[in-house]
Amino acid sequence: MDLIGTKWKPLVLFHLLEGPLRSGILQKKVPDISNKMFTQTVRALEKDSLIERKVYPEVPPKVEYYLTERGKSLENILRSLDKWGKEDIKTTI
Repeated sequence: MDLIGTKWKPLVLFHLLEGPLRSGILQKKVPDISNKMFTQTVRALEKDSLIERKVYPEVPPKVEYYLTERGKSLENILRSLDKWGKEDIKTTI
């Protein structure tokens, strides 16, 4: 559970199921996450080998994040959590 057991990790991983995303775009897809928390989250996910960061040698710098094979192995879990959340919100509203 430590791998995805925080507020932000599952959201970041879920959005990367779409494919590689630039840093700024990925952060915008995660509502209400601060710059500091975003940085801490992606660094932790990198450390756990769930995502990788690719820096392109251009100006301005271009950074993309993508799922590793280990991260992709969580797809069924992430999609199940998303489905459950969508169904649960219908019953609580």
